Amino acid sequence: MNRTKTFSSFLLKGLVATIVIVATFPACTQEIRKPGSHHEIDLSGFYDSSHHWYDIQDEDRIIVPLKDQRRYKPVEIKMIADNILLFQKSNGGWPKNYDMLAVLTPEQREAVLRATEELNTGFDNGATYTQVEYLARAFTATSDKRYEEACLRGIRYILSAQYPNGGWPQFFPDTSGYRKYITFNDGAMIGVMKTLQNIAEKEPQYAFIEEELRTKVAEAFRRGVDSILRCQIREKGLLTAWCQQHDNIDFSPREARIYELPSISGQEGAEVALFLMSIRNPTPEIIAAVEAAVQWFRSSRIIGIRVEEIDAPAEQFIYHKSRSDKVVVQDPHAPAIWARFYELGTGKPLFSDRKGKRLYSMAEVERERRTGYAWYTYAPEEALRHYPTWKK
Repeated sequence: MNRTKTFSSFLLKGLVATIVIVATFPACTQEIRKPGSHHEIDLSGFYDSSHHWYDIQDEDRIIVPLKDQRRYKPVEIKMIADNILLFQKSNGGWPKNYDMLAVLTPEQREAVLRATEELNTGFDNGATYTQVEYLARAFTATSDKRYEEACLRGIRYILSAQYPNGGWPQFFPDTSGYRKYITFNDGAMIGVMKTLQNIAEKEPQYAFIEEELRTKVAEAFRRGVDSILRCQIREKGLLTAWCQQHDNIDFSPREARIYELPSISGQEGAEVALFLMSIRNPTPEIIAAVEAAVQWFRSSRIIGIRVEEIDAPAEQFIYHKSRSDKVVVQDPHAPAIWARFYELGTGKPLFSDRKGKRLYSMAEVERERRTGYAWYTYAPEEALRHYPTWKK
């Protein structure tokens, strides 16, 4: 879930413009892009996992990238789809942080196959719902029944992971620690919901879905929306926005990694609000949730500062290498910006470190976390821009 250096800003998961400061990303991974013709399928959903495979040191990986790891071109749909089948686990889900476009060596392929029964599956960093979406489009393009079958297994896995109250954990079946919480961080639950929305609304790539399964998906989607509404944080009697993760029982804001404290999130809150705006024929409850979130975005924006990346001596940290640092600069002409986290109760921008200490400026955060995490965001601006059109 770290962010490392290649882009200064980009459209986050097709929804939200946000600043991303990152360490050098291998040139090969820059082939991930929006489709340029009908011969390609959108690969942008795979960015987070690919970037983590190449750039973030992770001891849990079953295979590591080669220095010169080759990658399939976006037009090589069958080769990419076959890779996706290879990585699918026996429960129908996928693990995070691998590159679906990597041309694997025989040794790498064998290692992936040996791990088929390891159920380290979930929805973090685009896992599972992105593979389901790609396979649906690959089946539509090729009529290869293997892709249809794998896609259906993925959809059933998603349905099996949903809590009775409508939420989704970050991982399933491993729900230890914070993995059990309803997770909006890095688009996990919203990514799942968008996939179910596409199925329920009979988008063309899902024309092969039988009505019985589509009905189950539509019901899961309805319960998911209800869960989202129940997660919205209320302070002093007023609805605000959402935390990165919420309790799977009582929907209260919860912590995740030690530096991700219970709070109101500028970034994830904007993603949730934009998703709610995408729902056709919204109920009064959905409308009230969006209106409240927009009001909170307006009241929580920060004026007169920007985040600047500066040169710094190269330093190797446990998960990434940094050749730069980040500082907050006073700038009266800077556009409005939002903190990633706002303290519950006070509304102050909130920061932290790997000891979980509450901090109130990015300068207090050690360099490893300053450069390895996005503490500020422009994401709510997209929600504010979209709001007038939605309102009409």
